Amino acid sequence: MTEPILLHLDDRPSGRVAFLAVNNPERLNALDSGRMEALAAAIRDLAADPDLRALVLTGAGDRAFIGGADIREMAAFPDPAAARAFITRVHGVCEALRDLPVPTLARINGFTFGAGLEVAAACDHRIASEAAVFGMPEVRLGIPSVVEAALLPQLIGWGRTRELLLFGENIGAAEALAWGLVEQVVPAAGLDAAIEARLAQLAQCTPGAVRLQKSLIRAWEDLPLRAAIAAGIDAFEAAASGRRACGRHGGLPRTSAAGEGRRGLIAGRNHPSGGVGLWRGASASCKPPLPSLLISSLT
Repeated sequence: MTEPILLHLDDRPSGRVAFLAVNNPERLNALDSGRMEALAAAIRDLAADPDLRALVLTGAGDRAFIGGADIREMAAFPDPAAARAFITRVHGVCEALRDLPVPTLARINGFTFGAGLEVAAACDHRIASEAAVFGMPEVRLGIPSVVEAALLPQLIGWGRTRELLLFGENIGAAEALAWGLVEQVVPAAGLDAAIEARLAQLAQCTPGAVRLQKSLIRAWEDLPLRAAIAAGIDAFEAAASGRRACGRHGGLPRTSAAGEGRRGLIAGRNHPSGGVGLWRGASASCKPPLPSLLISSLT
């Protein structure tokens, strides 16, 4: 049986990097319910790993990042409740990415449509191949764009969001870069090198400071200006007092429900970068940061 997702864990001197791929290349890595559940579960498990430094998300093969939600499954919904459950699974993947305490990098290697674009928008950083194509075709299929399509105005503004969602047309990588939908566009042959360059930059940063910064950015997305500034003051105090953020609420620590010493083999082998993905869970509580956390994060 083909694994719905592929996971490779790479232990490096600076910490662990996870590589996840949606594995459905014959159908442009379309997301069905099984793949969405497996993907969200894998990301949630990774969130409990204190040694994790980053997650790289991509699509298997070289044609698509994620070509959207599975249209065949959507066409067979028996009732509105099934439709609601399905779209909630799309949201579950995006929320797991946004709640992951370390940076998520989208390695966009081709078609990125509908739910795939929402997943990309939920990542912290997006690097695309020159051959990538982006679109939100839902209105052409008789449904609106929903769930994490709501993130798009923060990335590209309301005007571009309306253009993308109301007309259902596709845009290329160069236009996506100009709009701010992606942060970098490179030749297909240089995609992995561009990802590695970003990972090398992350390796130079203090792990606790990066986690604290992502937590704070996540809080800023939901807060009015004065509350966002107050959350930043709380986060600065947390860094100075030697605490490390695990959560996203106001930049303050939060513990996970995951248990001690949990072990699990996450579905998926033979990621293009090689290896078998075995993750050994650890305590969900935050480890004390390095004593130099505050100094390192300010220099």
